[in-house]
Amino acid sequence: MAITFDKALGIHDDAMLLRARRAEVLSNNIANADTPNYKARDLDFKAVLEGQMQLEKPLEMSRTDNAHQYGIADPDYAAELMFRIPHQASVDGNTVEVQEEMARYTKNAMDYQASFNFLDRKFKGLSSAIKGE
Repeated sequence: MAITFDKALGIHDDAMLLRARRAEVLSNNIANADTPNYKARDLDFKAVLEGQMQLEKPLEMSRTDNAHQYGIADPDYAAELMFRIPHQASVDGNTVEVQEEMARYTKNAMDYQASFNFLDRKFKGLSSAIKGE
């Protein structure tokens, strides 16, 4: 029976991609903390990952115009970013709360590292299996 990377690696490679994208969004929020009317955004990581796990086949796009390209929706961009509701409103309309964004970024980085460690162990196990150790 052949082993495929999808089955061998599980969800950890997808989790790393989503966590990397979330890190970009969170760092963008931090960078725009002083931008008037900037709205903090975030990915609902849990909902995106659960949606990916439930999909048996990739999302297909519907074509409403002949100029639209035919293909499959990229699951990394299938979820839309959500706007964050601040605990304390800013006078200039900015919804970024730097301390909370930094805490979310730190937790996301730790979760990314955990997924990386899981993948590392999977690759070491596969390597040992191939070598017959």
